[in-house]
Amino acid sequence: MANEATTPAAQAPQKKKKSKAPVILLIILLLIVALVVFIGVQRAKNVRAMREAIAAGKDAIAAHTTYSPRDPGGYRHIKLNALMQFDVEQYQIDDLGNLSVMTVDMGVMQMASFVLTPFEKNAPLLSVDYIYALTNRKAIVEFYDLVPDPSEESYAAIVAEMKTFADEYSALADDPADEAWYDKYITVKLHKKAGSADDATLKAMLADAVSVVMDGADTLDPLDADGHRMKVALTKAYSDGLITQGGVSTDVFKSALGEDTTRNFFDTVFFGTAYEQDEDDAVEE
Repeated sequence: MANEATTPAAQAPQKKKKSKAPVILLIILLLIVALVVFIGVQRAKNVRAMREAIAAGKDAIAAHTTYSPRDPGGYRHIKLNALMQFDVEQYQIDDLGNLSVMTVDMGVMQMASFVLTPFEKNAPLLSVDYIYALTNRKAIVEFYDLVPDPSEESYAAIVAEMKTFADEYSALADDPADEAWYDKYITVKLHKKAGSADDATLKAMLADAVSVVMDGADTLDPLDADGHRMKVALTKAYSDGLITQGGVSTDVFKSALGEDTTRNFFDTVFFGTAYEQDEDDAVEE
């Protein structure tokens, strides 16, 4: 009996605790799927917004004159790294100059560049860059005074329209940029940040920027041979300056393609000065 009194009672088997690992893994998996879906949906929205903005810019040109494709040759697709491959379009704008359009889709980010370079008239060069990063936006609109005398009366009227344009989009938040050597060419520029809810505004902004140049060009007389050479020379000086003195985008291209190839791309496609120099040479002959 003594032994029985000291023998511990048989214990009931304890239940094993369920591991939380499968639940945590499921939650992580669901979060990953949700993120992938969100990025995919936003990517589609951004690509559509980017294309619509570019189309609006082209329509603003077509409202004034015709334009036709130029063959960008080997620069139709420019691969800078594993993620960044630009699709490039080039156009000749009748009675005005060159248009280059570049786009890239990297999934979580899309970029568009729209550069209108006048040669036949003393109108400003227009450079527009849009960046779409999920629901965030950055917009850079710059008018370059690549003319012999920006204070000349007919050009001053265009500058006034540039300033009116800037005022119309003052409600968008500013996105200050560092000073650059090429600021000396710029009288009016907009560096803005926005969200996906502002896509319609950004679309209108690109079209309105183009209209400033096209409306202004309509008020100007065509350049004679000497004036054309001067306009080409001013544009080439700016383009060469980007190569020698640098620029945010230019430095990326130089790093990936090399200086000589980047210069050739700028001359033949991005700004199109090579076409105009060939025209000047033909006139001289």
